[in-house]
Amino acid sequence: MGQPSEKQKQLHHDVTNVGLRAQVTAVGLIQLCIELRKTNALSEEGLSNVKKAIADELLIGQNRRYCSREQRCDVEARIDRIFAGEQKVGPAEELSFVTEAEGTPLH
Repeated sequence: MGQPSEKQKQLHHDVTNVGLRAQVTAVGLIQLCIELRKTNALSEEGLSNVKKAIADELLIGQNRRYCSREQRCDVEARIDRIFAGEQKVGPAEELSFVTEAEGTPLH
């Protein structure tokens, strides 16, 4: 588990500045990936790269400086369930993140 790259951090700021943080955008991306996988236009490796980028974004946004391996796995498992389709993922409040400096949970 590595730290997000500078390129990923820049993309985070660019996406935020453009205002693409809407749920509509996320839903559209998920559906697009599902459709591309159905037609084999997107490989499993490509889909894994998309999901990794989403997980990285979730873990660097909103003052989240550190997360444990278990928390990273939980985020990745939830993303896998979302991309699989109709599966429930549970409330976001169940995810707690810890700041590196404070050691306190963030929700």
